[in-house]
Amino acid sequence: MRYFYDTEFIEDGRTIELVSIGIVAEDGREYYAVSTQFDSSKANAWVRANVLDKLPNPSSKVWKSADTIKREVYEFLTSTGPTPELWAWVGAYDHVLLAQMWGDMAGLPREIPRFTRELRQYWDMAGRPTLPELPNGNHDALIDARHNLAKFKVCMAALPLGKRDRVS
Repeated sequence: MRYFYDTEFIEDGRTIELVSIGIVAEDGREYYAVSTQFDSSKANAWVRANVLDKLPNPSSKVWKSADTIKREVYEFLTSTGPTPELWAWVGAYDHVLLAQMWGDMAGLPREIPRFTRELRQYWDMAGRPTLPELPNGNHDALIDARHNLAKFKVCMAALPLGKRDRVS
């Protein structure tokens, strides 16, 4: 099963802190959570204007502890069988945040891949087809994860049939 995800975060060049995560599975299931544990005072002006201002009301049930997010992400990614395939657009930070849910890389459960497939690179390999327009509300992790799935579908359609099979 392919999973397309995005994270929003606060970083200072030395540390990175999860704000929210959105994941969309190819079968249509979705997961979204906002961490109750990030320090908004560390956010730069861009994150304040483009991420924090778009978060749901803190009374929403999507606000969760880091332990709850970790447990739910694990259950979501492993619910349809072994070896989920992770995809993100320029996903280096996204993968670090995902892995750090379990501490260091050694703590990452075996069932979670040690890498995220790079959707931006896949777009280049597909010949840079025209991507869907940015959706309203981008920089919301779930909206961006949905957009990642849409971008993947455009790239798949742009590749010759034989090359599509070699993506996984």
